[in-house]
Amino acid sequence: MMKMIADRAERARQEAKELFVRDRAKEMEVVKEREKAFAAQTQKTDRLRALRLAREAEERAAAAAAPAPKPKKKTRNPTGQA
Repeated sequence: MMKMIADRAERARQEAKELFVRDRAKEMEVVKEREKAFAAQTQKTDRLRALRLAREAEERAAAAAAPAPKPKKKTRNPTGQA
């Protein structure tokens, strides 16, 4: 009788351990998927940042190469009206 109870207890322990291991493996898969998604988002952000910085540098270079616009003189309206 005691052996049957011990066997049942051992089986229950073993099943609980297997369930725990399976659940743990599922959790690890979820964590890995999140890490992949985060890495992809980070890579995308880095790529877009590099494109933006290159575009801004190009715009600054173009602005530096272009001649400065001459300031317009304010002319008075000969009629005296605004």
